[in-house]
Amino acid sequence: MLQVNDLSVNFKTASGLFKAVKNISFSLKKGETVGIVGESGSGKSVTSLALMRLLNTDQTVINGEVLLNDTRLFDLPEADMRQIRGNRMAMIFQEPMTSLNPVLTCGFQLTEAIKLHLGLNNAEAKKKTIELFNEVQLPRPEAIFDSYPHQISGGQKQRVMIAMALSCNPEILIADEPTTALDVTVQKAIIELLLNLKSTRCRSLIFISHDLGVIKEIADRVLVMYKGQIVEEATVTDLFNNPQHAYTKGLLACRPSPDQHLKKLPVIADFFDANGASDTRSATIESIRTKYSYSETEMADRKKELYQQQPLLKIDKLSTWFPINPGLLGPSGQVVKAVNNVSLEVYPGETLGLVGESGCGKTTLGRTILRLIEPTHGTVSFEGKDLGGLKKDALREIRRDIQIIFQDPYSSLNPRLTVGQSLMEPLQVHQFYSNDTKRKQRVLELLQRVNLLPEHFNRYPHEFSGGQRQRIVIARALALQPKFIICDESVSALDVSVQAQVLNLIRELQDEFKLTYIFISHDLAVIKHISDRMVVMNKGEIVETGYPDDIYYRPQQDYTKRLIASIPQG
Repeated sequence: MLQVNDLSVNFKTASGLFKAVKNISFSLKKGETVGIVGESGSGKSVTSLALMRLLNTDQTVINGEVLLNDTRLFDLPEADMRQIRGNRMAMIFQEPMTSLNPVLTCGFQLTEAIKLHLGLNNAEAKKKTIELFNEVQLPRPEAIFDSYPHQISGGQKQRVMIAMALSCNPEILIADEPTTALDVTVQKAIIELLLNLKSTRCRSLIFISHDLGVIKEIADRVLVMYKGQIVEEATVTDLFNNPQHAYTKGLLACRPSPDQHLKKLPVIADFFDANGASDTRSATIESIRTKYSYSETEMADRKKELYQQQPLLKIDKLSTWFPINPGLLGPSGQVVKAVNNVSLEVYPGETLGLVGESGCGKTTLGRTILRLIEPTHGTVSFEGKDLGGLKKDALREIRRDIQIIFQDPYSSLNPRLTVGQSLMEPLQVHQFYSNDTKRKQRVLELLQRVNLLPEHFNRYPHEFSGGQRQRIVIARALALQPKFIICDESVSALDVSVQAQVLNLIRELQDEFKLTYIFISHDLAVIKHISDRMVVMNKGEIVETGYPDDIYYRPQQDYTKRLIASIPQG
């Protein structure tokens, strides 16, 4: 159905052409799902945008040939290409919130496309939209028709985008990272939905992801992209059983494995030599993982050392309830019990993993511990001090010892301050060191410790990648030499390879600075890797607590079993 020959995409920059995609060729057959996998910057999304002719022609130079059956897409006038988009090829974009218009209802946005491409009237377009919402398994389709994007969940927004892509019955569907940052249960549901739609409508699918575990669930054939090139192409079975390229091995290895206990995760560099070339010694995934594994004795000794101490943090019957506004969403006095009657202890040097779906109360619990949100009931004690009874000055003082790494590093950094200024600010507020010269030296040491460079001191947040920004906020959390850090979904939106580097860094820093963590995530595989103990939350309450192996292999609750069943088996 689709043939791509020698496609190259070059971006015009002040210093010349940047080669984003370098002479790639591949095909897509009728009824086939081709997975394209690689890190951010590998050229995956640029390839998909080039196929749809959605790149700005003033800023790009595109060469090569794309054939849709016998139609040469690059030769078509824009008016003809507009008819191809939606009718014959459609795309599900990576971030549904930015792809949907926030000031238009979900129903209006679909009916607009249907009327434009299919020529239906308002009533017919609305009927078809409701049918599509039912087909993509949206609850209460009539209500969602009249809802704005901010009023529905991330998984529901993704289903609206899928419905929009299907609205004109395209022959080829391109899904660009459609499950990134979604809960594993929602991710699994989206994958099953796409597979079902492909089988019932005989559609071909290009599925783009940075996660080979997700690709394994959905694809027939896989293209691995690295630095704008296809470095490996194989069936899913061959790729997972016998990867050939060092980069493919690295992608497969760096995802946390629930079946192994690793001191650190393998990273891409483990499979390349010192010069950055594919390692001719052909390190295997198993040999690298074996090198990084804990022994049973090491694990037993760590447990004994951790749990013979007194707890650092004690939470007793903690509740955080939010009132629902009278007359808006419910009657006066009605509340949402975001956190309800939670009790737990955290020991010095421990990583306590907190896992659950979005909306289960994980983030609210983390912020309530820090009193960024005031609790409704219950107590939080840190080193024997009741945090709820502290006045403003005393609370500020104790926050030197308790820090948080927020989920989105970009929104938690001031875009108008350089990285150096953002890292010096807490040192100035808490009067660390006698002058800014000494504070700057401390910041430069922190940047180096999180594997950033001294010249990064004077750059702004927008000049960094997602993984680099995450390192910056980790450095900021370390600035005041805390004892306890809450990591709130701090790796959820990162490529699996960058995620592995950040998880390794978090563990190294724990050993070096004797840190204690609460690590919050919706990803049970990540939580199992990083945690000494796990807490599973659902609907504001703790439903299960225990050691990672006990919960993973012997879960007691149906909710936990569902989370485990949703982990991609990559």
